[in-house]
Amino acid sequence: MGRVIVTGETAAHVAERTARASYGRLVALLAAPAGDLQLAEDTLAHAFEQALTTWPRDGVPDNPEGWLLTVARNRQRDLWKSAAHRRNQPLEAATDAVEPLNDLEPDRIPDRRLALLFVCAHPAIAAGVRTPLMLQAVLGFDAAQIARAFAVPAGTMSQRLVRAKRRIRDAGIPFVVPGRQAMPERLPPVLEAVYGCYALAFSERGEGTSVAGEARYLAVTIAGLLGDAPEAWALAALLTLASARATTPGDRYLPLQDQDPGEWDRDLIAEGESYLRLAERPGQAPGRFQLEAAIQAVHCDRARSGATDWDTLCTLYTALVAIAPSLGSRVAYAAVLGRTRSPQMGLSVLEALPVERERFQPYHAAHGDLLARLGRHEDAVAAYTRASMLSTDPAVRTFLERRAEELSR
Repeated sequence: MGRVIVTGETAAHVAERTARASYGRLVALLAAPAGDLQLAEDTLAHAFEQALTTWPRDGVPDNPEGWLLTVARNRQRDLWKSAAHRRNQPLEAATDAVEPLNDLEPDRIPDRRLALLFVCAHPAIAAGVRTPLMLQAVLGFDAAQIARAFAVPAGTMSQRLVRAKRRIRDAGIPFVVPGRQAMPERLPPVLEAVYGCYALAFSERGEGTSVAGEARYLAVTIAGLLGDAPEAWALAALLTLASARATTPGDRYLPLQDQDPGEWDRDLIAEGESYLRLAERPGQAPGRFQLEAAIQAVHCDRARSGATDWDTLCTLYTALVAIAPSLGSRVAYAAVLGRTRSPQMGLSVLEALPVERERFQPYHAAHGDLLARLGRHEDAVAAYTRASMLSTDPAVRTFLERRAEELSR
């Protein structure tokens, strides 16, 4: 492979960027032969360690992904051939030598990654850990990030993920996209993981937006692959419409109501609306992602009408919490109730949420807004302060701190 000589700092930056962009694809390729997710992650970690040692000295290869894949596969081969490993794994797994790769066969990688998503959705895996497992193993988020999204302690999430990976290996779950008969059972957690990937990535701003774009690409790819799955098209619509409004500069946060619709991407809005039409099924009740996409469409319609239809949003959120009463949907519902009905009504819904709300940053932000609308400024300051402490996005943290300061005057 050709190399470009660069400084150690630049080499480290390339390794970091490659991890963000290609982690899931590389794990999918490494895990498929033996069905061992933990081994794939361990050997890929070894490859990144090697990269941080050799790239600053020898230069970054023309194809960093191919270099990492080759090193990780060679490490797997060595482990398979070791005496200790030979007692536990068939010898055939280690017989093929791994040649250096100049190309990563990009046309095949999405299928491998989609296969791994559906592997993690296998019914042998505990339902509550399927989506978190996809977020870590395929989409590259760490246990702490996933734990925050699910409002559970990081240690608890780590233990669940380790057990799930062990289950995949021990049960010999095949790394293939399942047949049509298995799709209805496995599709919901796959869509949930892609949605979670978008939400987690976009909250990181800057570099995270490339991962958010990758999540949108996966959603559109899955919808096209299945062809007739309404919720898959609805997720593609949801992420596309949300992306159309993703125009805020990386160092600044603007809440939705303060954004300028003139800066939104009209082409993406049209694309998202076309996906939403593909999700429609006359006479069939809309699913969770159809409702969420419809909510995004109402917001995006402000680019045409100049106003937000809050009554329609309230209707949609009422339907959403009836079929998918997640912590996030109930917080959003309370916030919309506070605008369309009364702040006290929204506050009543918000404060009735379970104890997990205390680890959920959007809860505290919405709480602060509703308390401020009721004139309870001291309580609102406390809520905004707590929200800022829970935020991992510096721009959001600055916005929340500013709100608290304004209410303190």
